[in-house]
Amino acid sequence: MFISKIEVFPLTLPMLQDFRISGGSVGDMQAGAPHVYVKITDKDGISGWGEARPSHRWSYETIESVTTTINTYFIPALIGKRIDDISYVHQVMNQEIKSGLTVGQPIAKAAIDTALHDLIGQRNKKTIGELWMGSTNSTISLSYLISTRDVNEAVQKATEANRKGYKGLDVKIGFDPDHDIHLAEAVREAAPGLFFRVDANQGYTVAQAIYVARKLEKLGVDVFEQPLSANNLLGHAEIRRKVHIPIALDESIWSSGDLLQAIRMEACDTAVIKLTKMAGLYRAKICGEIAKEAGLALLGGGLTESTLGLAASAHLFNYLQISAPVDLNGPFFLADDPVSEGPVREEGTVYLGDRYGIGCKVSSEKLQNYTVE
Repeated sequence: MFISKIEVFPLTLPMLQDFRISGGSVGDMQAGAPHVYVKITDKDGISGWGEARPSHRWSYETIESVTTTINTYFIPALIGKRIDDISYVHQVMNQEIKSGLTVGQPIAKAAIDTALHDLIGQRNKKTIGELWMGSTNSTISLSYLISTRDVNEAVQKATEANRKGYKGLDVKIGFDPDHDIHLAEAVREAAPGLFFRVDANQGYTVAQAIYVARKLEKLGVDVFEQPLSANNLLGHAEIRRKVHIPIALDESIWSSGDLLQAIRMEACDTAVIKLTKMAGLYRAKICGEIAKEAGLALLGGGLTESTLGLAASAHLFNYLQISAPVDLNGPFFLADDPVSEGPVREEGTVYLGDRYGIGCKVSSEKLQNYTVE
């Protein structure tokens, strides 16, 4: 049960549509989207797969930094280590890449962590939920992501989501307060009964966020996500004192330490759990458990990961018993990925199946087609 080989595959995956947040483009149809797949093999020849989805618009990690970090620092340090001591593997990675204000290179670490979980599941013939002796739900509900500044297009997408049976909407705002409110009003009118989550992706000042939040309250929006910059916990606490809509933090929470700071400063009502930003399943699970014990609500999110990352996240969210529709938005934007067998998506529901580990089979042919230098 020792790591024998680690392989890294930097990929560019084709996109169905462009994806923009308040910070800029996360991927587009012309250039595609950067992903990194990692394959870890033990000395018995059993393998597990993990994924990193870096974006320089969302954090400092890029496809280049993830690939270099794993190849140069993690692989030499991890070969020969036990596959079943995830905590120790994280200690080794943290020794190689130190933390700054938060976790060092968490997206690169997430790919290693997830591949090891998949490998352990394969060896033990168990799903991720079974490994953790927790939820083994085979389905999870998705929210429908709307990322456009065009009001008519947003209404069309909200209507489509309602017609297809989605239970929630995730609308990207954070560009212009008055226009964002107008867009949110139109979306709410088009799909009045769905769970409504709006995400500013750090786009506002405190004054703008309070102004927008008060308008969103009147619309019955369920949660207002990351209105301010990631390091502005005091600002988020101020917003909470002045409005009634629940405030969720995403980019502010990368680790259990970040979460504890947010709790101490009363900066949020809800924590957004993402395995990629939290260095993988092991540490994301810890964050979710701490948040629940502190009385926070949980939201599940992703970074437009492929089917591989979506499946890993779905196992995590089921274990944490996240009830709100989760924002695993890869299928909305990716035209294809290297996974040949895995979860099946039927509109707003993902069916995980009963495959061991994460539950995905990777096509060597597709992997080769999408690999870049």
